Amino acid sequence: MRYPLARFTSVFVLMVVLLPLGTACGVFGSDAGLVIYSGRNEGLVKPLLEKLEKAVDTKVEVRYGSSSELSAQLLEEGDKTKADLFLSQDAGALGALTKQGRLDKLPQATLDKVAASFRSSSGDWVGLSGRVRVLGYDPRQVTRPPNSVFDLVKPEWKDKVGYAPTNASFQAFVTGMRVLKGDDATREWLKGLKANGVKAYDDNLALLDAVDKGQVALGLLNHYYWYEKVAEKGANNVTAKLHYLPGGDPGALINVAGVGVLKGAKHRATAQKAVDFLLSRDAQTYFSDETKEYPLASGVKSTVPGLPPLESLKAPNVDLGKLDSLQQTLAMLREAGMV
Repeated sequence: MRYPLARFTSVFVLMVVLLPLGTACGVFGSDAGLVIYSGRNEGLVKPLLEKLEKAVDTKVEVRYGSSSELSAQLLEEGDKTKADLFLSQDAGALGALTKQGRLDKLPQATLDKVAASFRSSSGDWVGLSGRVRVLGYDPRQVTRPPNSVFDLVKPEWKDKVGYAPTNASFQAFVTGMRVLKGDDATREWLKGLKANGVKAYDDNLALLDAVDKGQVALGLLNHYYWYEKVAEKGANNVTAKLHYLPGGDPGALINVAGVGVLKGAKHRATAQKAVDFLLSRDAQTYFSDETKEYPLASGVKSTVPGLPPLESLKAPNVDLGKLDSLQQTLAMLREAGMV
């Protein structure tokens, strides 16, 4: 089951980062053991982290929150943080830590388990699982989906496109467009999309349902929502189809969930063992089975029926660590009247 990213008020965010989530008692991080800050939802990764605890043979304490909030918290804590490991839903949150020198270099043998495009160019974090931006479409209304997100501002798609503007993956995609095409081109596209009658949905699940029911012809999605729906309902009971955009279009961004070891980590050796466990076949298959995302460790293939091979996709060439400028993206979305 997918757990949509929550939008927290400042007071609740403070509660999230200060409460000792994932611990039985005592002060968070006070006991000997491995301390993980996790931007991946507890309902998703808790079973995997229980396996990790056994694999590294050390008590594990976990603090959960959104990736962007935890990344900001780690920057605020600096070298006084109790965290050893940051497990992020989004490459941009890891990139923010890289920029401030808060992540330690990983061994080359660990880095080499993941293709260069899915790890830090600085060598201080690696991707664990990948998600692809796609167009979901209703085949009753669309026979030939467009091959670029830039086509969505054309008159032929007026009032036919849906999106989830508050979703973290949509915002990462917009950030990727800013990196690839520049702020001016991205701002113009957002305003054109708004003027063309784009329809907003609370999350990607609601958006996919709308496409499936024919309430909207096209939707800007991540691939795994469709595969989860098919796994739940069966392919014959899902009308919507997926279109993978060609030619390195910004709408074909492959973002990753990833992991990095904090600089000065108290349990550095154990944290490294944890990273290697998360890149193991067992952990990678867990991500594939549970989230329908792409496993990224070399030699591990997806278990999802019908999922195109990762190497067959034509993603844009972008340094994922540069997807860290979320505040600028949010400001642009507000300017365009989208959030």
